[in-house]
Amino acid sequence: MSVKDLIVNSKKTAFSFEILPPLKGNGIEEIYNTIDELREFDPKYIDITTHRSQLVYRTLENGLYQCERVRQRPGTVAVAAAIKNKYNIDVVPHILCSGFSKWETEYVLIDLDFLGIYDLLLLRGDKAKHVNAYMPDAEGYSHAIELQEQIKRYNEGFFLDGSQKKHKSTHLFTYGVAGYPEKHDEAPNVASDIYWLKKKIENGADYIVTQMFFDNKKFFDFVERCRQEGINVPIVPGLKPITKMNQLTSLPKTFHLDMPEELAAELRKCKTDEEARHVGVEWCTMQSKELMAGGVPCIHFYSMSSAKSIKTIAKNVY
Repeated sequence: MSVKDLIVNSKKTAFSFEILPPLKGNGIEEIYNTIDELREFDPKYIDITTHRSQLVYRTLENGLYQCERVRQRPGTVAVAAAIKNKYNIDVVPHILCSGFSKWETEYVLIDLDFLGIYDLLLLRGDKAKHVNAYMPDAEGYSHAIELQEQIKRYNEGFFLDGSQKKHKSTHLFTYGVAGYPEKHDEAPNVASDIYWLKKKIENGADYIVTQMFFDNKKFFDFVERCRQEGINVPIVPGLKPITKMNQLTSLPKTFHLDMPEELAAELRKCKTDEEARHVGVEWCTMQSKELMAGGVPCIHFYSMSSAKSIKTIAKNVY
């Protein structure tokens, strides 16, 4: 059953969350601990992020610098397989344009096909840290819609070189794409953002999961604009509870979003991260209840450093 089917057929607002693969050199135990904390709320699926490599300069013994490509969080496919095997919960690995060639993407699809993992989230991904603007890798893609075309051809039984698969998969890859209630920071305007989102849906995306937001009105306005443009797939709101004082400024800067003044004012009063976490739980609980009353099919939680808070929120609303 695809993610779209799982959330549409849920008898109540579905629950899902996202995790990050462990940093290189660390074990998977922290991920298992997060899932153990949250599995009582019957997650319909778990997203696993993918991270591009970055350029790192190392100092050699002779004093010169050596540039290396390093991926801090490898293992998305392995983590997805481990979760599926251990918990029998549907998993959704992210597939990125950023930092990957089309050939690397094909190898990932082959591995996922072998593992029986067919739900994906397709994203362009962020720019590399050492450049000012997004640039595709050599033989990579500039837009998620190009990933869609590759997956379409793979589903039809063709590899990038034009050769055909010797076996027919019993399943086809399905996928969701990202939406931005406050507009992608590189989009010239909201209309352009919605235009390209509609193109992704017309090209085969099953559902939309949004970037985090803290103002529900912006989400509901986004959904209304999508519906007016004929986008009728499920739109899943993505929420992240505040857990630290510095997120008052770091989240808006990193994710190009606004914080309502009511929330900002409460966070400015906080003297400790624990106080900020309590504010975050209260605000996210309010958001969740309002979204559920508004009929959203699922709420997707970004769980980085937030499992404790998400568990409290889920107890409040599920």
